[in-house]
Amino acid sequence: MIEAAGVLFRCLQLASSMLLVGGCVFLAIAEQKDFASRYMWLARLKQTFPWLAVTLLLGLFGLLATTTAQATGVPENAWSPQAWLDFLQRTRIGLIWTLRTASALMVLAIVLYVRISPPAQWRYVACASVATLPLALGSLASHSAAEEQAVLSTITYALHLITASVWFGGLPGVILVASTTTTESTDDRSRAGEVLSRFSALALPTMIAIVVSGLVVANRMIDTNYAGLVATTYGLLLILKLTLLVIILLIASRAKSVWVPSLSQSSALAEAGGQKLRTWVRIEFVLAILLVIVATLLANAVPAKHDVIDYWPYPFRFSIDATWGDWLVRAIVLTGLVLLIIAGTMIVLSRKKHWGTSWRITAPTILGILGLGATLYPIAVQSYPETYRKTPVPFDAISIANGVELFAANCIPCHGPQAKGNGVLAKTLPKQPVDLLTEPHTAMHTAGDFFHWLTYGRFNGIMPAFGEKFSEEERWDLLNFLHANSRGYQSRIITPRILPEQPFMATPNFSYTAHDGSSGTLKDFRGKQDVLLILFSWPESRVRLDQLRAAATSIIGKNTAILAVPITDLTPDELIAIVRDMPFPVVTQGAREISSSYALFRRTLSIPDLFGEGTSPKHMEFLIDRFGYLRARWIPIGDVSGWGDTTVLTQQITQLNQEREILPPPGDHVH
Repeated sequence: MIEAAGVLFRCLQLASSMLLVGGCVFLAIAEQKDFASRYMWLARLKQTFPWLAVTLLLGLFGLLATTTAQATGVPENAWSPQAWLDFLQRTRIGLIWTLRTASALMVLAIVLYVRISPPAQWRYVACASVATLPLALGSLASHSAAEEQAVLSTITYALHLITASVWFGGLPGVILVASTTTTESTDDRSRAGEVLSRFSALALPTMIAIVVSGLVVANRMIDTNYAGLVATTYGLLLILKLTLLVIILLIASRAKSVWVPSLSQSSALAEAGGQKLRTWVRIEFVLAILLVIVATLLANAVPAKHDVIDYWPYPFRFSIDATWGDWLVRAIVLTGLVLLIIAGTMIVLSRKKHWGTSWRITAPTILGILGLGATLYPIAVQSYPETYRKTPVPFDAISIANGVELFAANCIPCHGPQAKGNGVLAKTLPKQPVDLLTEPHTAMHTAGDFFHWLTYGRFNGIMPAFGEKFSEEERWDLLNFLHANSRGYQSRIITPRILPEQPFMATPNFSYTAHDGSSGTLKDFRGKQDVLLILFSWPESRVRLDQLRAAATSIIGKNTAILAVPITDLTPDELIAIVRDMPFPVVTQGAREISSSYALFRRTLSIPDLFGEGTSPKHMEFLIDRFGYLRARWIPIGDVSGWGDTTVLTQQITQLNQEREILPPPGDHVH
């Protein structure tokens, strides 16, 4: 009940603000043509402004009551002024509400002034400007304000609201002016046509701004997972909103190109055009009201990129990553795009050249259907109920290390020790196991796809089902290992020298406890310090550790943390010998998981290490930037000198610290 009331009050304050903005803009346009002063219809439009301002205030107070009840979890607080006061004083949303209410009171004051003042264009412009304040301030409490790059997102959303208000709020004025076309006076119809033409000229760039800003906002709420469009409440509401908008645009286009120009023509044509204009503008206004309601529901819905798609109801999905490598797919898709372009061109030309029905409707329709089929069918791939299920197990060293053990115990006979598809049983199987190491399968398929295959098997039992043998968490662990293994192969291009401005390899998170009592996770360094992660063996790494001990002050002084992780278990005496006068932490708990997961990043272009069980180097060093990306790596056995000269290492750190944030920090889960 509280949620429904909240939606109602949000819709009331939004609609009243939009009607005020658009109504004032429309009156400013009409006043410029000396139209408002001659007709009582537009005077009546101005009379609605105080009521709209009062409705705005009522909507804001209702929104305060319902938001307080929802935030505290106590429905009775909707009626408690003390709870309202606490909410206003202690929350950011409360501060925004206070600012919005103050601006709404300013709107009421200027509306009353405009109501009793003589008509003047500047007064309407001033009123419209002030009426945009509650909308702009409201965007500070929207989903956009909670996103990364919040300033840009919020400004875009505010622009979307304001431009939509100019169009939506102007529709009642259009309806009133269109009503004057019922008169027999040619002069009246001509003046109405002038005002409506002027509003149409403004409405065109306004609608373009609405569409562009709306698409930008929607894209940020959906992110790269466009499956949310058809599998989440937010996505379905967005599709409904876009459908309403398309219908409205078609009506507006017809009005601008046909009905409004007809008002300046002969009486018969003007009367017919005026009748259609009055009818369809009313329909447009009703659709616009529905669109505002849908937009309100959309503002309350969980953004698609944050929603959980536990069940994908369709047997297919569209994936360019999984299909674009086939030249035939590319050829068919490009052919389909050409057909769609031809269909669109025929529609435009048919309107200008007045072609017959077969060329104007039938031919573009057939070409459009063929074009859509050729564009979409080749990029469609099989999907499963779990296809878009989000991974509940983090992509971290513990999960990957568990996955390494599960793979070794259950999957090596078919997939081979490195998941290359070359196990001892591979050639005896009716279908060869796929290469999960060097082929981009983990990038071409979702985590949910792999989870489904692990659970139910594949290829009619050739790959067995592990749903009963492995727990759900173990299946996700195995999946995390496969992703880490694939990333390890991709990391072979990483060298001791960073690629400037090119972060691309996300690193697994890990937890640790060190000899000096320090503890934490890799993520703790995000946004603060680079990390030099050292995987070492004893006594093989003795000389290198001594070098790092001597250079530690210089490295740490460059805002870089050093973590040393033993690859093998150390005896107490070995640990004592290593940590004596050690200026940086040596990991004592979590070392096995860290070394097991980061050993997957051992391959280089010179030592691909693809066959057999693979050989892990005795010493590896990784330079991870402060945003969580692996930027450089030194493996003495393959890179020879490299960071053996610590001056080279410090140069790379200096270069890394000069970079700004290029990509947002990597997520905690694979997708």
